[in-house]
Amino acid sequence: MSEAKYYATYRRYIAGFAGSLVCTIAAFIIVDRHLLALWPSVWAIDALALTQFSLQMVLFLHVCDELRPRWRLAAFSFMALVVLILVGGSIWIMYNLNYRMSRPSPQQINSYMNTQDGGF
Repeated sequence: MSEAKYYATYRRYIAGFAGSLVCTIAAFIIVDRHLLALWPSVWAIDALALTQFSLQMVLFLHVCDELRPRWRLAAFSFMALVVLILVGGSIWIMYNLNYRMSRPSPQQINSYMNTQDGGF
């Protein structure tokens, strides 16, 4: 490997590390110092995560440097779809379990018992 190419690759790794570090620290500061309300902070952290993901894909994994990146892109897209299905399904299951397993308050129990016939 030529010396110029070595330094160019080295610079890419340093830029990727610095960018990832900035995204991580920014997300930590947003959460730690409560700089934004709930949903704006969620959107800001999502944007930082996507930025960090893009930086790592381009600068560390060199996804765009191939001559024929189409197959790698197809495999990566399928993997992303599977991850989205798994994460989305897990969140849906946890939300559903939280909804169904939450304990009723004493007022809800009394209200339910008062509406029943008593059957005895």
